Amino acid sequence: MKKIIAILAAVATVAATLAFAGCTNNEVIDNNEVVEGEVKEGENAEGDAIEGETEKALTVAEGKLTMATNAYFRPYEFYEGDKIVGIDAEIAEAIAAKLGLELVIEDMEFNSIITAVQSGAVDMGVAGMTVTEERLKSVNFSSSYANGVQSIIVKEGSAIATVDDLCAEGASYKVGVQLATTGDTYSTEDFGEENVVRYSNGNEAVLGLAGGDVDCVIIDNEPAKALVAENEGLVILETAYADEDYAICVAKENTELLEKINAAIDELTQDGTIDAIIATYIK
Repeated sequence: MKKIIAILAAVATVAATLAFAGCTNNEVIDNNEVVEGEVKEGENAEGDAIEGETEKALTVAEGKLTMATNAYFRPYEFYEGDKIVGIDAEIAEAIAAKLGLELVIEDMEFNSIITAVQSGAVDMGVAGMTVTEERLKSVNFSSSYANGVQSIIVKEGSAIATVDDLCAEGASYKVGVQLATTGDTYSTEDFGEENVVRYSNGNEAVLGLAGGDVDCVIIDNEPAKALVAENEGLVILETAYADEDYAICVAKENTELLEKINAAIDELTQDGTIDAIIATYIK
């Protein structure tokens, strides 16, 4: 039977509440952790400095805000020609403008993003990423800027009709996931390591489903819709596997940059910019 459990962990200035629904205990985390760092001043779109800023934001490259992502997560990040676009790209661009910085996007494997942030190779990770206890060991997270749903893709006519079918007594389905995502984490907890097949991105997972290597794919709902639209014979189950919020990860020592990102997210939420960006991609 499907269960929903909420666990709250509070620290100091960041609030991201996640509600996960699965077959066993999935966690909810309220992250409020901030650590020390140094940041330079930025300005908002009208040229006004965000309150409390010094001269320039502390970033990897002066005058630039470098974002790591995995650009195979439509509509949050994907390629249009040689350019990476999408919800996350536009929100990051708006944040960079608030800080008076130029946005630079680096595409990499999803599993490498936290390492890149932690090591100082990039300033932040923006990739439809959720806060988890494991990730909090390595990085801090911003306030949530968008909501996500983990969905299940199956072939038309599949014996898997609901989330509960995956948990039924005696069930032993192979579940395809993107490596290091929350779908990977939850599926491993719920169905066991031996029943989870990991792929480098959602496209490869869906190809595995179409080829019969897995019985279903668990991935965020918006990318799931795009993948189903591009591949005949696949459907998304009506029941969600998990609900969660997306946030931006920042190195633990770069507290002031995190504070400025949170201030920008708050302004962009209050003035409707973030909602307008999301509405452009999600109807």
